[in-house]
Amino acid sequence: MDESEFHALAGATLEALMDRIDEVAGGVLEAELIDEVLTITLEDDSQYVLNRHTTNRELWLSSPKSGAGHYVYDKVAKAWTDRRRGCDLYALLENELSAAAGCSLRFA
Repeated sequence: MDESEFHALAGATLEALMDRIDEVAGGVLEAELIDEVLTITLEDDSQYVLNRHTTNRELWLSSPKSGAGHYVYDKVAKAWTDRRRGCDLYALLENELSAAAGCSLRFA
């Protein structure tokens, strides 16, 4: 994946996540996208931070629940997958944010 393709895909992913969080859990979770960094703040003020790492063509996640993750895009699966754990970014965020918000968040 070249740099421009990565930027387009990563940007669309961050915006879609923010929009979905605002739509479903906007009263409980605060999602803010500033300078290509998506910050999701929970009611207890803990935060998820998701940003681009262009050099490695990855999205990097910092989660107060599961820790750090480095996600690469799998074109065949059409999913962002963590290099170490093999888990899907959307599935991880769905599980953790649904529990935090007390509602069902689906990103797929």
